[in-house]
Amino acid sequence: MTDSYSSQLDALAQKGNLRKLPEMNPQGLYLMRGGRPMLNLSSNDYLGLADNEALKQEFLQTLDSRDCRFSSTSSRLLTGNYPIYTRLENRLAQLYEAESALVFNSGYHANSGILPAVTDSRSLILADKLVHASIVDGIGLSKARCIRYRHNNYEQLERLVAENAGEYDRIFVVTESIFSMDGDESDLPRLVALKHQYPNLYLYLDEAHAFGVRGRQGLGCAEEQGFIDDIDFLVGTFGKAAASMGAFVICSGEMKQYLVNTMRPLIFTTALPPINLAWTLFIVNKICNMQARREHLARISARVREALNPLNGNILSSSHIIPYVLGESERAMAVALKLQHEGFYLLPVRPPTVPPGTSRLRISLNAECSDADINRLIDSIKKIQSAL
Repeated sequence: MTDSYSSQLDALAQKGNLRKLPEMNPQGLYLMRGGRPMLNLSSNDYLGLADNEALKQEFLQTLDSRDCRFSSTSSRLLTGNYPIYTRLENRLAQLYEAESALVFNSGYHANSGILPAVTDSRSLILADKLVHASIVDGIGLSKARCIRYRHNNYEQLERLVAENAGEYDRIFVVTESIFSMDGDESDLPRLVALKHQYPNLYLYLDEAHAFGVRGRQGLGCAEEQGFIDDIDFLVGTFGKAAASMGAFVICSGEMKQYLVNTMRPLIFTTALPPINLAWTLFIVNKICNMQARREHLARISARVREALNPLNGNILSSSHIIPYVLGESERAMAVALKLQHEGFYLLPVRPPTVPPGTSRLRISLNAECSDADINRLIDSIKKIQSAL
């Protein structure tokens, strides 16, 4: 058995897909690697808040001693449901002008737990081909039938709904607002229009990469486009732009109660520490007023997209996540090393995270990046690209 594992590791190494855990030493917008600073363009800290000393100090000065607990000690259904949970969920529901919000330990918990809880053998899940692995795992744990439609191919999706609407009690259309590897977006107006044609169709939208970044208050693409009320399950995460840990779903009050009683990752896990929730609530309230950061991030993202979209074939980013598609894993690794030498911490994204032949660098922009940083990045990419 040991030989089998070794051979599989050897095969991964030969394909350039063997992964290792890197030890990080962050210093603000930079990472120290080999004794030199590198601009970190591989994190999901989209608003640049994770290492903001002013925010940390303000939070500590205003922290209620009752929330200064570093462990919840049990699940929410036992003794872990501290008042800070209620405050955070009520604030989220207020911001979204929704009936309810429910907080989870992580985006993975949310996506792997909601779909198995709300579906059964009389349900059909229609999921975009590029939904996150956490959603794929949730689909696998459910009893529903699933069909993966081609990425953002709404003609196929509409045909599948029309063919199956009368055959199932419920149809769940599952997608993301901003896709994590390609940086492109769903067509929310078209999805909402489809939903309103079928009374048994539910929309599940993962806003992990849009929360904090898009919309007047940073609530995501559904807020930006005016569709919050049309989404049945609006999932967001605190582990990216919100510089914290955990996730949430915006839903009806009835659905919240149903999930509390049926969702296994919620029922059978120790709750988040109160101090973590207090920090999350603090940051959520700050994010609402960070439109200047969102606008700066949008501007620098447009500049990098202008430089890189022509190199990416059919993958055209429209967000702050911008792929630099290089093909085979070895080539992506080589270019990553060259850019690291230029002072940019960028990592290759390889199969199975992305399809074979589309290995890439995933440039994840941060609102703390200056115009000078962006100029230097674009110049370095052009220099390396010309030498390929």
